[in-house]
Amino acid sequence: MGRAFEYRKASKMKRWGAMSKLFPKLGKIITMAAKEGSSDPDMNAKLRTAILNAKAENMPKDNIEAAIKRASAKDTASMLEVNFEGKLPHGVQVFVECMTDNNTRTVANVKNILTKNGGEMLTNGSLEFMFDRKALIEFNMKEDMDLEELELELIDDGLEEIEEEDGIVLVTADYTSFGTLTSALEDMGVEIIKANLERMPNAPISITDEQQEDIDKVLEKLEDDEDVQKVFTNLA
Repeated sequence: MGRAFEYRKASKMKRWGAMSKLFPKLGKIITMAAKEGSSDPDMNAKLRTAILNAKAENMPKDNIEAAIKRASAKDTASMLEVNFEGKLPHGVQVFVECMTDNNTRTVANVKNILTKNGGEMLTNGSLEFMFDRKALIEFNMKEDMDLEELELELIDDGLEEIEEEDGIVLVTADYTSFGTLTSALEDMGVEIIKANLERMPNAPISITDEQQEDIDKVLEKLEDDEDVQKVFTNLA
């Protein structure tokens, strides 16, 4: 089993467990996608992907529609995406992706969580070299699907790796190929389950179970913040 599958499995088991936290975050992604382009998913690939990911997490249709409508509301005019980089105890580095309508509040909240838990905020760009930004796309394996053939067909669309486990196929590519690859799969009639941009550590580290407990407490605090969308670390 490849590195991307291991990463995805660990990420699934650890993150975004509570619906009360998950749906508002997914809603923000949908709203932002609709705000940047058309509110029609057929005309807006980014929105189409956001809706697809929301459905994969069982987000109700009413919530999805409400998130799309919010794109035209006045209070979303100042919504922007911001990233923060930081250092935690035990050699753990953290990359925090946020979506906010008040950057001053978000900066203060993230910095406060890091510093109160033995960490510190780093200058943006400090950790870029430590993470590979990848597009991870999941779909169900069909009976007539040949992975080797599919790999050959998708190489020109940016495919880097394709693997299958328990009937689920995971396609990995550089983040710049996200749109091209999802479009190519859709054109083939492949029904995508989930498609995301992830930051995968290129030199992952291991820590003890006790140290992991310390780090998990900080990560939970970060993920509890309403402006935080995703948190990535250099942990194996």
